[in-house]
Amino acid sequence: MKLISISLCNFRQFFGQTPEIKLAWGAQNITVIHGNNGAGKTALMNAFTWGLYGNLSAGFTEEQSVNKRAIAEAKPGKRVPCWVEIVFEHDSKRYQVRRSCHAYKSQHSVEHSKGELFMQVAKDDGRWMLPPQHPDDIIGRILPESLHQYFFFDGERIEQIVRHDKKAEIAEATKELLGVEVLNRSIRHLGDARKSLETDLRMIGSSEIKKLLKEKQKSQKEAEEFLQRKLEIEQELIHQGELRKAVNGDLLLLGGAAELQNLRDELEKQRHLFKQQISEATDALKRSISMRGYAVFLSDAAVEFEAIVGSLRECGSLLSGIQRPFLEELLAQQRCICGAELVEGSESHQQVSGWMDKAGVGDVEETTIRISDRVNEIDRQVADFWEEIDRQQGNISRDRTELSRVENQLDDIHNKLRNFPEGDVSRLQKRLDEIEAKIGDLHRETGSNQQQIESLNASIANLDKQIDKQQLNEQRQVLAQRRIAATQDAIDRLTEVRSRLEKQFCSQLEKRVQDIFSHISFTPYIPKLSDKYELTLVENTSGKESLVAASTGENQILSLSFIGGIIEGVREWSQKNTLMGPDSSTFPIVMDSPFGSLDEIYRKQIANKLPKLANQLVVLVTKTQWRGEVAQEMESCTGREYVLVYNSPKADCEEDAIELGGTRYPLVRRSPNEFEYTEIVEVDYDF
Repeated sequence: MKLISISLCNFRQFFGQTPEIKLAWGAQNITVIHGNNGAGKTALMNAFTWGLYGNLSAGFTEEQSVNKRAIAEAKPGKRVPCWVEIVFEHDSKRYQVRRSCHAYKSQHSVEHSKGELFMQVAKDDGRWMLPPQHPDDIIGRILPESLHQYFFFDGERIEQIVRHDKKAEIAEATKELLGVEVLNRSIRHLGDARKSLETDLRMIGSSEIKKLLKEKQKSQKEAEEFLQRKLEIEQELIHQGELRKAVNGDLLLLGGAAELQNLRDELEKQRHLFKQQISEATDALKRSISMRGYAVFLSDAAVEFEAIVGSLRECGSLLSGIQRPFLEELLAQQRCICGAELVEGSESHQQVSGWMDKAGVGDVEETTIRISDRVNEIDRQVADFWEEIDRQQGNISRDRTELSRVENQLDDIHNKLRNFPEGDVSRLQKRLDEIEAKIGDLHRETGSNQQQIESLNASIANLDKQIDKQQLNEQRQVLAQRRIAATQDAIDRLTEVRSRLEKQFCSQLEKRVQDIFSHISFTPYIPKLSDKYELTLVENTSGKESLVAASTGENQILSLSFIGGIIEGVREWSQKNTLMGPDSSTFPIVMDSPFGSLDEIYRKQIANKLPKLANQLVVLVTKTQWRGEVAQEMESCTGREYVLVYNSPKADCEEDAIELGGTRYPLVRRSPNEFEYTEIVEVDYDF
């Protein structure tokens, strides 16, 4: 998976539609996003996981995802959109996914809709199309949901990976990434098949099978004869075609017939053209009927719908233009637009108050208007449909008229050549007529033989089913025993493959984790990985291994080493064994606050190692986390940088900024209104 970009609209702190965040790739594969605590770094990381999987980290809920300012500024009855759009590439295909939810603001409350996922796939010609599979299935095959925690994670809480209650989860997720789960499913399915085979009973066949076999042999023989004749006809057609070409050539050599022959050749070309145009128009006619013909049958339903809507409007069940706020204002002012006083308890006041219940159907009215537009569109489609039908039928009619004219001219030329005064011309034309008649007879025989072949093949297929049924009755027990043995053998082999695969991967993973850990940590501790993927730290200073009570920093490094080891291992296994695991060896990492509370040496080592762990790295950091050694180590690999500018509504907020590339970018500033929100600014390096 190669992440291309991410965009947000009214998601958490991000008010309105944000500028597109384009993510770095290639030699400079790091995208750095700077922001103070509370500015939206964790929200941005959650945007990735929510957009792809619908998952949010602890403390985040979908109901709280819609930006508060957008809700506050929305008018009652209006829908407030909230979405995250991610563009990524995988296996030479570009995908665009958008997960969206909405907040509906009423006079006294706010309701939230559940998030929905939408996906498009880019075609070679640049068009975006809906995928044939469900978006969740496509994303799940590229990077399974159970594994996303290894690629999108909070660096300050990364040490939770090595907690005791996470070990079973780690084992299962790692096996899925490795492809072991594919083997597990295969073994389970084979076990079910074996049980089914073991329940089969011996069944005895009858003499009916001999009769069926005899009929099948007879039909096969006839079909073979027709097939042989088909080959003979094909050769004869080639021969007759060569004769026709030779006779036409002889006619051209005869001076008196050359002009007629040339005219005939030109007419033959026209006849071919008109036939082709008729075929194309017929295909266009079929497409129109297939794609838009349904609209013709909806006309009566459209008329009935308009009648129902009109009736509802007449009786006042549907309003147009009268909204609850308008009526509330009239009642508050105690005066109607007609000038009548609306004193509480009066008849006028009761009548206007009675409209309050009816005015609450704004959403229904809006929906009715949209449906009416769709119904009107059906009427327009019907008109366009009949216009297209008339046009194509007109084309077919004109082409058929022209084809008839050309064929009449050809018949006239044939008659002239048959009765030509010069004997050689007449003789050659009669010979040509014989060839054409022969070719016509051969084509008709081909069609008849093809029907016979298809009929015989259908009969043979039916006989095969009956024979299989009879043979199955006699051979089921023997065949079941063979299948049971083959199934058990497959189970044993797959079980052994799974065991070797797990042991080999676990051993290699442990070595990779140890290598990464030793490059980052200055301690003599050694990571150990059990066959259940349980991570521990040991020391061997006394000549005997003993467990180490790791600090928070060491657990962070250990967890990071584990993630790096998994990515390196799976990348290598994916390249060699695409059948067993993900079909791509490209993986991104998105990390929020990856340096936690680490000291300077560990920060430098991790900053040096991070760009090498994944093909693509998105790092969300505070100003202090990016200081000195981290910036120096990552600078050469950084392709893009962004700043999250937090606008605080506090009058006494302490403003903050960061200097990047000689330019000062605000991190915290006074909000121009009473709302808090975050802006995204791209760092512009003018080289």
